[in-house]
Amino acid sequence: MRFPLQFTRSADQAIIHGLSQTGTERRKSEEALFTSYSYFIREGMHKYSLLEEEAFDAYADSVLAAIRRITDGSFEGRSSLKTWLYQIFQHKCVDLLRKKTTNKNSIHQTADISDMLYQLSDASKNIIQQMMEQTDIELLKKRLHELGAKCRDLLLLSAEGYSDKKLATELVYKTADVVKTTRLRCLQKLRQLYKNPAHE
Repeated sequence: MRFPLQFTRSADQAIIHGLSQTGTERRKSEEALFTSYSYFIREGMHKYSLLEEEAFDAYADSVLAAIRRITDGSFEGRSSLKTWLYQIFQHKCVDLLRKKTTNKNSIHQTADISDMLYQLSDASKNIIQQMMEQTDIELLKKRLHELGAKCRDLLLLSAEGYSDKKLATELVYKTADVVKTTRLRCLQKLRQLYKNPAHE
């Protein structure tokens, strides 16, 4: 179903306004942006021959990138949120295909912790175990502590194999999709802590 341009603009404005707020209103706008165009995932699977998990990761990354650009004022509104987000999503899909091709030719290539975190799939349930194998455990514990209780619990329970649906119930998130986007956000924060650690 196609909505009138006026409706699209008003919906876009509501999301953009909500993202400039804090607390519950911002969270609702993040969810609205994510769920409104989640059908892009299926398009990514068909157009770029991606697995569902890969297409989901590309979409979640696109939404997070869009949220960052909206909140820092980079989004100029020359096109609708849908058109703009789809352009970001297409680039993410192409980048993912390039990485997959490169990885096939560099199976034994080593990576530092920040690179590993950047490339980790959101669908992976052994994120923390992988990190423990590749970095100092005490440092990892310290970074997880700096991350805060909510992100720490989410990542550790994910590592223990809890499903997104179970996590939504246990940690009181609205839906499993919200758990997925929150986990991505937590991984980004963790990656930043490794790249830019607080003064110790």
